Amino acid sequence: MYFCSSPRALVDELLPLRLWAQRKWQIFLAFFLDSTAPAGFDWEAMDHPATASSSLLPRSFHKVYPSIARAEGVWLWDTAGKRYLDFSGSAAVNLIGHGNKEVISSIAEQGRRVEFVHSSQFTTEAAEAFAAELLEFAGFSGGSVFFTCGGSEAVETALKLARQYQVEIGQAKRSRIISRNQAYHGATLGALAASGNRRRREMYLPMVRDPEAFAHIGLPYCYRCAYKCHECAQKYARELELALTESRGTAAAFIAEPISGATLGAVSPPEGYFEQIAALCRQQDVLLIADEVMTGCGRTGVPLAMEHFRVRADIVVLAKGLGSGYVPLGAVIASARVAGAVRNGSGSLVHGFTYNSHPLAVAGGRAVLGIMRKEQTVTRAASLEIAMREHLQKLRDGCESVGDVRGKGLLWGVEFVADRETKAPYPPESGFSSRVAARCQERGVVVYPMQGSVDGFSGDHLLLAPPAVITEQEIAWATECLREAIQAVQSEVSRSS
Repeated sequence: MYFCSSPRALVDELLPLRLWAQRKWQIFLAFFLDSTAPAGFDWEAMDHPATASSSLLPRSFHKVYPSIARAEGVWLWDTAGKRYLDFSGSAAVNLIGHGNKEVISSIAEQGRRVEFVHSSQFTTEAAEAFAAELLEFAGFSGGSVFFTCGGSEAVETALKLARQYQVEIGQAKRSRIISRNQAYHGATLGALAASGNRRRREMYLPMVRDPEAFAHIGLPYCYRCAYKCHECAQKYARELELALTESRGTAAAFIAEPISGATLGAVSPPEGYFEQIAALCRQQDVLLIADEVMTGCGRTGVPLAMEHFRVRADIVVLAKGLGSGYVPLGAVIASARVAGAVRNGSGSLVHGFTYNSHPLAVAGGRAVLGIMRKEQTVTRAASLEIAMREHLQKLRDGCESVGDVRGKGLLWGVEFVADRETKAPYPPESGFSSRVAARCQERGVVVYPMQGSVDGFSGDHLLLAPPAVITEQEIAWATECLREAIQAVQSEVSRSS
């Protein structure tokens, strides 16, 4: 027999051998570690029917995931009837709101006509029309679009396109990609190698054949500025200049998020930073790739977030809001210069996926873009920035763990600190942001917790990115629930310290 001393675990109960074999590591934690189990470990999840019986390989075996039955607007309902306000747009994905019948009908209609053709053999009216409309929306006249099934695929495409561009123009020695520390560009190996977030990439670095092909520089982070905000735009840009010099003409591209997404939480660069970055790239014949997977498609109140900084990238990567969650969809927009190099060179893109330009996906994306235009979603995202700022800034009153609140449009970050004066983060093992997210979910609010903003491991924050159909009253209610959740976790941490 196996006994657990924790009152929340199995007590004096015989565990079937099958169950023990499936979850022996969990029993080890319960039996030997008890209260020292990792932060965020869900003891109830150990024997929850959903955890034990699910055939899915989940993101985490440490928690139970409610099953969502339906969704409409900013609301989600689980199979038990509980409703949740989607204050994070899932993962900054949904922008037009859940349950839009026009989008769903457009996808169904496309399926009735043609569900799939391979892009090496055919094109479709849906793909051609959507590409033209997306170029107009993004302001890339004369450019070209490559559709993918998501952000990671789109980043992989952008990296390979940058490499092929250099080969096409006679610069075959240029293959190095320069990115920034703490950046995250996707889960596939190329995108992960370009990323700078330690937590997400270190395990897989041995699988990257030439890690030196990917260089990293500092990322402007004004709340924790390495230069104490003294001429920091110029100094951070100088880091790129030095990296380009060290590359000795082998750099192909520099990739960056205009406003950082998940790993830092809506951090904007200092004034003048991207203008200097763009100028350096032009001077050194290096392509500028804007990773707008999270920031693009109007999320920050303009079609592309680079517009805030008066910069036009050579290649733009889009996803998330592009399909708004209705379809798995990403896109790479290549400027006329980049696309022209391939068209007038070899004439063939040495890259492709089975499902790129999938008819159902592009039909859904085109419908989403149509809704955005009709309902003026970009303008609405810009106007709701005021309400988001006013309500979230009030969290600093009564929530001493809230160190910084920052954001643009409908992309916001709330960073937690153990000490406001020193900005010291909570220990990683406290799982502060995950615990806040759990308390929010108990109250019917969904937020997106992240850890590692300081050094890849320590540092907690939440990302908030609601659909643009949210009302100011809903923002106020969700923020109040967030306040209660933060205060509850503050008390828990205080009692345990």
